[in-house]
Amino acid sequence: MAKRRISEADGRAALSAALGPNAPRAVQAMAVRYLLEELAERAPGNSVEVRVPPFGAVQCVEGPRHTRGTPPNVVEMDAETWLGIATGALDWDAAVDAARIIASGSRATLDGLLPLVRAGQ
Repeated sequence: MAKRRISEADGRAALSAALGPNAPRAVQAMAVRYLLEELAERAPGNSVEVRVPPFGAVQCVEGPRHTRGTPPNVVEMDAETWLGIATGALDWDAAVDAARIIASGSRATLDGLLPLVRAGQ
């Protein structure tokens, strides 16, 4: 299981600020990392790698473990998309259909794991 580095209080504060207008890059980065940590805690494992460049990446979801090279199941998106799907402001399928999420591999989905929090909570 991934060890939390961002406290819940700091993460929630960053998330609230990041969802507002003109959030500083450092605040957006903390919000992204906080939600990635939340995902790894709720869906522990190593079969899917979720990437939100340049802010962070985590491995999650139980299943076959990879040990070298590019993982077989990768989900990648920008920070705005990640914040949207992780808070329920953006639907997973809609984001995939709009090519805002790049998913490769037979297990590369977060459907059913999101949202992690609801915007405004």
